[in-house]
Amino acid sequence: GCENLELISFHSTSKGLIGECGRRGGYMEMHNISPYVQAQVYKLASSGLCSGIAGQVMTSLMVNPPKPGDESYEKFMEEEKCIFDSLVRRSAALVEGLNKIDGIVCEQAEGAMYAFPAITVPKRACEEAAKNRQTPDTLYALSLLEETGICVVPASGFGQKEGRVGFRTTFLPPEDKIDGAIEGFARHHKIFCERYA
Repeated sequence: GCENLELISFHSTSKGLIGECGRRGGYMEMHNISPYVQAQVYKLASSGLCSGIAGQVMTSLMVNPPKPGDESYEKFMEEEKCIFDSLVRRSAALVEGLNKIDGIVCEQAEGAMYAFPAITVPKRACEEAAKNRQTPDTLYALSLLEETGICVVPASGFGQKEGRVGFRTTFLPPEDKIDGAIEGFARHHKIFCERYA
């Protein structure tokens, strides 16, 4: 079993189902961690600033949502379902759209609000990146930002397999903006590949 598993987990209002980006609040839970280590982590955490009131209130609501019988329970459940269903649709639309772009392959996003597509880039792009002392996906991400205003994170920062080029993107934009983002990804990928062909 897992009774001896040492586990530290984190959760935040900006990364969970609430998805309130920019709202800083969350918690850390330690399970089967030595009391000495817990005390040191607590000491370190106590020396930093805590989140503002809004972040603290949102964290409280996240860990203690309305319960059946509470006045706001039905509204809360309705809104939570609406948010979740929208995230599922946005995730599917983004992944489907990225997979329609020649040179981009993306697995279905599961359990997070991010997709990690792999991209095929010309050899000259890899050479240019090396010349600039950067990874090919950093060169790509900066070009994407300059050309379209779309901000992604190079996947090289996440320990991807050697030789893989990719990026991390989110599907948090409103549903009516996803198609425009996909068009931007497609337009940029074509321009980028032509530039370094």
